[in-house]
Amino acid sequence: MELLYQLAWLIPVLPLLGATVVGIGLISFNQATNKLRQINAVFIISCLGAALVMSGALLWDQIQGHASYSQMIEWASAGSFHLEMGYVIDHLSALMLVIVTSVALLVMIYTDGYMAHDPGYVRFYAYLSLFASSMLGLVISPNLVQVYIFWELVGMCSYLLIGFWYDRKAAADACQKAFVTNRVGDFGLLLGILGLYWATGSFDFGTIGERLEGLVSSGVLSGAIAAILAILVFLGPVAKSAQFPLHVWLPDAMEGPTPISALIHAATMVAAGVFLVARMYPVFEPIPVVMNTIAFTGCFTAFLGATIALTQNDIKKGLAYSTISQLGYMVMAMGIGAYSAGLFHLMTHAYFKAMLFLCSGSVIHGMEGVVGHDPILAQDMRIMGGLRKYMPITATCFLIGTLAICGIPPFAGFWSKDEILGLAFQANPLLWFVGWATAGMTAFYMFRMYFMTFEGGFRGNDQEAKDGVLKFYGLMPNFGPGAMNVKELDHEAGHDDHGHSSEPHESPLTMTFPLMALAVPSVLIGLLGRPWANQFEAFIHAPGEVVEHAAEFEWGEFYIMAGNSIGIALIGITIASLMYWQHKLDPKVLAEKFPSLYQLSLNKWYFDDLYDKLFVQGSRRVARQIMEVDYKVIDGAVNLTGLVTLVSGEGLKYLENGRAQFYALIVFGAVLGFVIVFSLT
Repeated sequence: MELLYQLAWLIPVLPLLGATVVGIGLISFNQATNKLRQINAVFIISCLGAALVMSGALLWDQIQGHASYSQMIEWASAGSFHLEMGYVIDHLSALMLVIVTSVALLVMIYTDGYMAHDPGYVRFYAYLSLFASSMLGLVISPNLVQVYIFWELVGMCSYLLIGFWYDRKAAADACQKAFVTNRVGDFGLLLGILGLYWATGSFDFGTIGERLEGLVSSGVLSGAIAAILAILVFLGPVAKSAQFPLHVWLPDAMEGPTPISALIHAATMVAAGVFLVARMYPVFEPIPVVMNTIAFTGCFTAFLGATIALTQNDIKKGLAYSTISQLGYMVMAMGIGAYSAGLFHLMTHAYFKAMLFLCSGSVIHGMEGVVGHDPILAQDMRIMGGLRKYMPITATCFLIGTLAICGIPPFAGFWSKDEILGLAFQANPLLWFVGWATAGMTAFYMFRMYFMTFEGGFRGNDQEAKDGVLKFYGLMPNFGPGAMNVKELDHEAGHDDHGHSSEPHESPLTMTFPLMALAVPSVLIGLLGRPWANQFEAFIHAPGEVVEHAAEFEWGEFYIMAGNSIGIALIGITIASLMYWQHKLDPKVLAEKFPSLYQLSLNKWYFDDLYDKLFVQGSRRVARQIMEVDYKVIDGAVNLTGLVTLVSGEGLKYLENGRAQFYALIVFGAVLGFVIVFSLT
């Protein structure tokens, strides 16, 4: 088994190899490589499959009690500066390796069906493989420098994948928005990394934590500076995991193909932020102000994402805001010291959210047969309905994912979310209350999505409903950058056009198999975290934490907390049922009764509009003013210098005529002038 640890570096290298070989083929032999579509896909999937097998073996060995393993080489050395690179295999990295490889493998299998008719099929697989490789390299990184390298690679891959259909303006805007927003957080992360090295002289996670705590306790470094450095590092996860106020890029990331939406939102990019908080736990935990900042940021983000998701009609954007909300739970858990609970929710969420996104792609695939390749109509739930009859596998899997994210036992989300809420109540009742209320909203908007999509009658053939949807988007006053515009009705490049039919259809096996495979952990994996026999916590305990086994489990406390969580979820489900299934309550009446709240949710709390005015329009105004200064002052000074030179040169050329008598006359005139001046004075 020791050989497996020595070869663990192959796990990120295998998908990188796949991406490199296929990428070179696309560059050098484009037409031939694109013709070998299935062969390229099988090659890339096989590389990732081998990485999954190795990751599973490492996780199993870590569960059996194998010690952490690290392999390092000296990368750079100059005087007292030494930088090592390598990899580390411990409980956290082994778990993340399995999550990333398993979800990515299923997404790649799904891609074969979803992108079957796309001309960029092979290129998309190369991007996916590079993305998976970058994330796998990130999770085994032993220090902050290596983390930052792979952190930026993940960001680059997200840019390529979100903007995969770059000929659509919406997709081009969305990938730029994601890239720029993440650069804001990454700049803070870079400053934090450099600051921590300045303070501690190390890039190693554990060493930084120990030295920083010693410096603060001895008075060598002020607590305020330590807190600032830690918060700067936290800015990186704020951007990557779409936390307030840098959350605005994630919903627009839906402009990419659905497989990448599933991969970004489940196991790779957004998980990277929570993973880094976990890795930096030795630095964050001893600083209460940093932990409180993390906790309240996550809490507010969870509430914010849920309130916006209440009114979303695009099935993918609804799931996107749901992801923002669930990431808020994970970050809040980290902030209150619930290390294992936050990672447990990361694991359960990765599986059921990947399944939900892939289900949404299956729905879009089925709807395109009816509405064509219109990206608005194919994704708008208001013209869906009744799809359970046409797409039973997709509907069943979506229902399982919905029950999981709503926290209904025994589905996976119940155990992880309930653990977070229980620990939040012990840490701060306000955090618990906001998280509890958010759980109710989660149940409402998720079942709203389910009922609007899969129950009732099919509305896809109702021309009036279609016209109403298009009119709705056409009249949106502030449909921000990256959002779909009614003028962009070009096809969504994911499938060819076979003409319109009157009914949707179930997706092929390559798309439904990953759904069914992801449904299994969505139901069962939460049982690993049962509070009376929490195997997950025993395995993934925080760095330096000694696991203590309680003598007796408090069943009464569990029943109260779990009952509260289930109760608020059932209330949300009931209201959604009355509104969108039984139609006993009219949501329009509620929207008219509270128009301000409705518009606040519908317009995403106006963050996109605010950022557009402050940063986009504001930077353009500043740029115009700078251009005016450059034009009038800088260019004016240069032009004035040239004018003076020109005029003086033009004048002097008449004086330089080469005649000695003329020069003597000038000298005589000058002398005469001096005589007159001095005689007068």
